[in-house]
Amino acid sequence: MSDLRKILIDDAEIEVDPALTLIQACELAGVEIPRFCYHERLSIAGNCRMCLVEVVGGPPKPAASCAMQVRDLRGGPDGAPPRVSTKSPMVRKAREGVMEFLLINHPLDCPICDQGGECDLQDQAMAYGVDFSRYREPKRAATELDLGPLVETHMTRCISCTRCVRFTTEVAGISQMGQTGRGEDSEITSYLNRTLDSNLQGNIIDLCPVGALVSKPYAFTARPWELTKTESIDVMDALGSSIRVDAKGREVMRFLPVNHDGVNEEWISDKTRFVWDGLRRQRLDKPYIRARGKLVPADWEAALSEAARALVGARKVAGLVGDLAPTEAVFALKGLVEGLGGSVECRLDGARLPAGNRSAYAGTGRIEDIDEAAAIMLIGANPSMEAPVLNARIRKAWLRGARIGLVGPASDLTYDYFHAGSDPAALSGLIDHDHSAVADLNSVVIVGQGAVSREDGSAVMGEAMALAEATKSKLLVLHTAASRVGALDVSAVAEGGLGAALDGADVILNLGADEIDMPDGAFVIYQGSHGDRGANRADVILPAAAYTEEPGLFVNTEGRPQFAFRATFPPGEAKENWAILRALSDKAGAVLPYDSLDALRRGIVAVAPHLKAVGEVPENAFEPIGRTPGGLTGAPFAEAVSDFYLTNPIARASGVMAELSANAAERAAVKLAAE
Repeated sequence: MSDLRKILIDDAEIEVDPALTLIQACELAGVEIPRFCYHERLSIAGNCRMCLVEVVGGPPKPAASCAMQVRDLRGGPDGAPPRVSTKSPMVRKAREGVMEFLLINHPLDCPICDQGGECDLQDQAMAYGVDFSRYREPKRAATELDLGPLVETHMTRCISCTRCVRFTTEVAGISQMGQTGRGEDSEITSYLNRTLDSNLQGNIIDLCPVGALVSKPYAFTARPWELTKTESIDVMDALGSSIRVDAKGREVMRFLPVNHDGVNEEWISDKTRFVWDGLRRQRLDKPYIRARGKLVPADWEAALSEAARALVGARKVAGLVGDLAPTEAVFALKGLVEGLGGSVECRLDGARLPAGNRSAYAGTGRIEDIDEAAAIMLIGANPSMEAPVLNARIRKAWLRGARIGLVGPASDLTYDYFHAGSDPAALSGLIDHDHSAVADLNSVVIVGQGAVSREDGSAVMGEAMALAEATKSKLLVLHTAASRVGALDVSAVAEGGLGAALDGADVILNLGADEIDMPDGAFVIYQGSHGDRGANRADVILPAAAYTEEPGLFVNTEGRPQFAFRATFPPGEAKENWAILRALSDKAGAVLPYDSLDALRRGIVAVAPHLKAVGEVPENAFEPIGRTPGGLTGAPFAEAVSDFYLTNPIARASGVMAELSANAAERAAVKLAAE
């Protein structure tokens, strides 16, 4: 407590850290300070001047509270704490003057602006604006920018807060936006008129305090007060980012980030934000049965009966877990298939991850450990493609001085790193080095699926765990499938892996697995939300809800259980995943012992008690699986994700994702002359 300093804010005394800025101190005191350029996760610009306060006894002019620290304040007479006033006539007049200047050139087109109803400028104009203007000069016009298919620009509305410039430079790690010119000729622009090349660019839409940057796919489709808002969890990668689903009637209209300091802070990837149009297209809304080589519509009774007939008469049943399945559906699938004598497999990419050792598939660290890390080693991982928000967190650690190492394919990660090699031999060589320099520092080892989804994956994981042990590092396993950790928690694995599960199986119950080929001759029952690759091969299709249409438990890449909540209802005759499997078990004579979602969740907690602590990361005891250098091959690690935008059936149904994928391929093929 001795390091804290007392200050008076509007005559209320508060003790704060002297390193805090005045705007942060005011927030701790419960005093709201208007701002446009200030953002707590970006560097301080101090150029909008809306956050002016009065330092009593200081200079006879208002001070920018975002750019002055508490330690800069002088004490009052006789040792009294320094005083800050946020409501004095000086402050009121200064803020009204700033607002008047901001509105000189603003077009005031609120009725047609997509930011209307959630605009900071509107809110502050209500508080500090006046009902007249002293300026009769023509308003300034600005040229619109082409930033790509995601961000629509109306630069005449821009107030030059530079949030977008600071975000793209500091967080996203690209240098394609900036401010040029001086005075009235200053403007935010993209250099060389290039579109933005980042998987995080959509976040500048949220950061823009006016309507200068808005969502191009969402433009002119809804007003914020028309939308039903539901907080949920993203499943486009395994990070488990907190999101808000905004729906209008039965249709999802947009996804927005929700702040979660332990996972995604307040950022989301472009795939997370713009994939919503894929929820409308290529949907399975009724059951189908294959008759005479063609899929024909059927009712639920006929489809379930046909599926049950195949299951009961099967020699061997295999269950496959797709990447987007909630843990409840995985647990129900496991109960049904194993009740029929079959086996279930969730590691469809061939990952050699042991289900019984949580430290080997969920790790021993947390995502937020990256913030304090002085050294980070990436093994077979490309977080810029597999989890862009996590990559931004690694970049933040790098900006603070962390050293980054990589064993795997070299790529642009938006920060500098030491490339130790591309194969398991390079990883093994690191273990024998002198690690005394990092032994007393916070360090993190991150193992990607590119390292373990191969024949020697188990041996590679053994080497990675040995490196974590030698460097006293926290271990994180970066998954690419949202369902994977939860499925491993309930032991949805087959002895011998995917090949053993499918070998000799004449009936396959496919729970949304669209990324692998089904063996010839097998009877395939496909349960999923989209008419993708799995449905094309199916003999019976059971239409299921997507992740925004049913409540579900997902366990993220660090092992944190989180709930996704229903924002809309499934289309047509589609049902919740667990309910379909419960009905099918009744038809197949292997009745699952629960009739409600709560009862099913109690069954999950009985098997995996740590999943009861929703929102918390369980402590996993470090259990190294042992080194087997003889099991390593010389093959270099490969990328786990080849196309960031088309990794699952929802993304592949999205027109926006298809355009982004095509643009990324074009950029990779053609280099600009300036490069």
